[in-house]
Amino acid sequence: MPFEVLTMGRVGVDVYPLQTGVGLAEVTSFAKYLGGSPTNVAVAAARYGRSSAVVTKTGRDPFGAFVRTALEGYGVDARFVGVSDVAPTPVTFCEIFPPDDFPLYFYRLPKAPDLDISAQELDLAAVREASVFWVTGTGLSEEPSRSATLAALSHRDRSGVTVLDLDWRPVFWAEPAAARKLYAEALRHATVAVGNIDECEVATGEREPRDAARALLAAGVELAVVKQGPRGVLAMGRDGVAVEVAPVPVNVVNGLGAGDAFGGALCHGLLSGWDTHRAVSFANAAGAIVAGRLSCSDAMPTRSEVEAALREVSRAV
Repeated sequence: MPFEVLTMGRVGVDVYPLQTGVGLAEVTSFAKYLGGSPTNVAVAAARYGRSSAVVTKTGRDPFGAFVRTALEGYGVDARFVGVSDVAPTPVTFCEIFPPDDFPLYFYRLPKAPDLDISAQELDLAAVREASVFWVTGTGLSEEPSRSATLAALSHRDRSGVTVLDLDWRPVFWAEPAAARKLYAEALRHATVAVGNIDECEVATGEREPRDAARALLAAGVELAVVKQGPRGVLAMGRDGVAVEVAPVPVNVVNGLGAGDAFGGALCHGLLSGWDTHRAVSFANAAGAIVAGRLSCSDAMPTRSEVEAALREVSRAV
């Protein structure tokens, strides 16, 4: 059976401090979690009972074995998780300074295994048949992942729901100036674009949310989702009508997983056939829940938890 959600791109191990408000030099204990944005999106979708898988690669090391075991534990199919000898499985450290400062330190050099995916290795039938196919801008940052990402998008040919998560991480780009042209090429094959203000500006040159949404629509997508942090979320479809969802109040613990939780929940809403307001509201609440928790993958909420959060918001209005 085709997967309901198939994601492609980063995977790794998140090593997060158990002390907050101090730098890594002072931290004495850590916890280890499955990480990588598209991987977390697949985990989040699985929380809602969606059949999901991720196309990625690990190194040939114990952390690679951890990735596969963790995916299986979360109910995410690991059949498309390959092995590369270019480097070990990536590790990411963070510092936690709530409510809005969470520096990330990526150990992905000289090259991350998930950027070593080639077009020849793809199961293009699985890509074409998935109900939702989710790729990220990071996949465009380096070859052969760049060509593989564009080949997957081209083969899919906008079938089903095809999401480009703009996912702008300048540290991954040897030539940041090339990003906008590559984003434009990917957007031609996508039906949904998701990004925050900074990411939208990189992809389109527009920073004002409505202008950014219109630019993404002009690039070819059918739904543009612009995340505005403490100002909530704006979404716009082909009709040009802007749907705005207010932020969900939360005591932020670690904001790093909120976007991935948003993504998995958005996939669930789109698969459920919900209208834009309901789908984005559900995704917004899921992101807020994870922002109030330490980890990313482990923290992904269930549908009942998200619905409870939405009821709380409704009562507070």
